[in-house]
Amino acid sequence: MASEPVPLNGLARRLVEENIIETATALKASEEARKQSIPFVSYLVQNGHAEALTIAASAAEEFGVPLMDLACFDLEAIPKDLVKENLIRQHHALPLIRRGVRLFVAVSDPTNLQALEEIRFHTGVSTEAVLVEDDKLSAIIDQFLSAQEDGGLGELGDDDLEDLDLESFDESPDEDDDATGGADETPIVRFVHKMLLDAIKMGASDIHFEPYERSYRVRFRTDGILHEVSSPPVNLGTRLAARLKVMSELDISERRVPQDGRIKMRLSKTRSIDFRVNTLPTLWGEKVVLRILDPSTAKMGIEALGFEEDQQAMLMEAIHQPQGMILVTGPTGSGKTVTLYTGLNILNTEQRNIATAEDPVEINLEGVNQVHVNHKVGLDFATALRAFLRQDPDVVMVGEIRDLDTADIAIKAAQTGHMVLSTLHTNSAAETLTRLRSMGVQAFNLATSVNLIIAQRLARRLCPACKIAMDVPKETLYAEGFTKEQVAEGFEIFGPSPDGCDKCKEGYKGRVGIYEVVKITPEMTRIIMEDGNSLQIAEQARKLGYNDLRLSGLRKVSQGVTSLAECNRMTTGH
Repeated sequence: MASEPVPLNGLARRLVEENIIETATALKASEEARKQSIPFVSYLVQNGHAEALTIAASAAEEFGVPLMDLACFDLEAIPKDLVKENLIRQHHALPLIRRGVRLFVAVSDPTNLQALEEIRFHTGVSTEAVLVEDDKLSAIIDQFLSAQEDGGLGELGDDDLEDLDLESFDESPDEDDDATGGADETPIVRFVHKMLLDAIKMGASDIHFEPYERSYRVRFRTDGILHEVSSPPVNLGTRLAARLKVMSELDISERRVPQDGRIKMRLSKTRSIDFRVNTLPTLWGEKVVLRILDPSTAKMGIEALGFEEDQQAMLMEAIHQPQGMILVTGPTGSGKTVTLYTGLNILNTEQRNIATAEDPVEINLEGVNQVHVNHKVGLDFATALRAFLRQDPDVVMVGEIRDLDTADIAIKAAQTGHMVLSTLHTNSAAETLTRLRSMGVQAFNLATSVNLIIAQRLARRLCPACKIAMDVPKETLYAEGFTKEQVAEGFEIFGPSPDGCDKCKEGYKGRVGIYEVVKITPEMTRIIMEDGNSLQIAEQARKLGYNDLRLSGLRKVSQGVTSLAECNRMTTGH
């Protein structure tokens, strides 16, 4: 029997009445928030259903609770050790100020009376709610709890680098291999920790430590764009590389060959971040690049990825097929891994046996059997796949199809009752099929195994707080690919604010996927069997109404999600 829908509470009802969200969205959000054990408001904000400030303003008016901007609040004013971390995390509420026997508590949902009551019980003082924006509340909770745990890490400013004690970090691998104890208090250690914490707070995906002849720089890749954040003295390069190598358990005495390692940083008792570390010997020293791997990205929900409704429906249908192959394609850094992990997270139930072969394993998923490919011992994708098929699998994920051997085994698995997910490095869905043919895969095997192909890119998302309308001539819009039907009265596109705002960087905040989703239909199968080229396959996809990457990007522009310049950068390279 189907479960009864969760009734709408006062806040959800208010948001529906003000047309901030649809009734169906409110019902689904209530149900999903309950299943995921997260606040209703957090679910709405995280999945892009409504802006945090819009919800907060509506809630303040509905319940008569004062609204406060946390951006103006001093973190040092928060009372320490008054409320335990598990209560703050559980109720998504943070005590802000204590005045005598009254404690003002920041919440994003004023109907969360249980939070106020439990905090009152544990502190013994009266509690009063202060309404804040959900995203800012999440950020300040993480910041506050991280500061509590790391004991002030990250307080080292760039100006302090001139006074670094160069002898305070011992590079010798024989003494204190894990670099703990007294060495943790040295400026070089605090600087590295500061860079890691700053990168996490800024939402960076990569950190680059780069030595040059006369300079040294640290750069973060945020929303796909690299920018410099620090320039420590050039003579610290060797020690910075050594510190990072010690943290990732690499051989600090070996500087002639690249090395790979991992670092785990625990931000709190419930949240940790992994860093994938690679060192590269360059002309002026070792360059170290860290890829930030946040397990929460695999659980963000398929709605947050950026699929259009019809594309999401095709993906969900393909994922729940009993057998077949789903291929995700795109260049490095286009979000393929997150798409695959999101699909795996949907399939990850007690009834399914899931196995993955990855190079390397980027995000740990509880309940999924993940294998780290190791070419040195002969454990490649093909070998792992053969082993999987003797392990009674239901779902198999291959990190990348690189050769005919891997492709043949993956296709046989898809043909013999298994769901197979994998990636390729191609530029479009049509080129994926021709790439597999050029590897030597038979046309018949392709036509009978591949269910769905997704080509994708990641574009920067316009900041909703400061994006501005752009005055673009209709002729220019037509030349870019918009149709006359689209460019009707009232049509407008948006661009980034030149100076940005305190919520974004250069007018952009976060990224959104641009997708080409192609279902292999009988018409498409016929072209594959006749050994058609990528142009014929792409033409058939257009006839069937599947948008290519360019059209999907333009749709995101027309929705005000991204800018035309960003769409051009990701789909035309200009």
